[in-house]
Amino acid sequence: MTETAGTVSRESERQLITRARSGDSCALRELVDLHKDRLFAFIWRMVRNHHDAEEVCQDAFLKAFASLESFSSEYRFSTWLFTIGYRICLNRLRRKRPLTGELDFTGLPAVSDETPSATAESEDAARLKGKVWEAVSRLSPPQRATVLLFYRHEFSCQEISGVLELPVATVKSHLHRARLRLREMLESVDAQALRPFCNLSGQAG
Repeated sequence: MTETAGTVSRESERQLITRARSGDSCALRELVDLHKDRLFAFIWRMVRNHHDAEEVCQDAFLKAFASLESFSSEYRFSTWLFTIGYRICLNRLRRKRPLTGELDFTGLPAVSDETPSATAESEDAARLKGKVWEAVSRLSPPQRATVLLFYRHEFSCQEISGVLELPVATVKSHLHRARLRLREMLESVDAQALRPFCNLSGQAG
């Protein structure tokens, strides 16, 4: 079975980072393969543009690899990487600017899990999912990031605090305000029908 960021052990991750710090290109490639899909899914929903998402992901990895010596193994590499990606996202959203690099991201999915297959979901379900994600895209960047990290990537509020570089109390406030805003925007959608797609009534830990 192919390892992912969620299945690789902390010790294996530390070994990869040690090898990467010594210039091992295979270790760098493994780190990219472990984290690129989840990072891309998060970034794509932040910027809502495939090309921009690819460039932000690429820049995030390049910046992470350039500063590996400053990474503390006390934290998960994914949390640190998402922090870097989020900072770049904010800059990208504030102003368009060219990003450069040479990492290959051509294997990334076109739209993560956005487009359902005809056999997996009905047209009504696909339309409902579209409404939910359209509403999420209208949240402020910090609220959008909080919702995505909490519900889609199952980060704890403490982990989200690290990614967004905000106090845990502020993260919980963003999550609470985002839920209220989403309920307002989706008030015409049946609450039961929303349950499979976004747990808007969940409690933050």
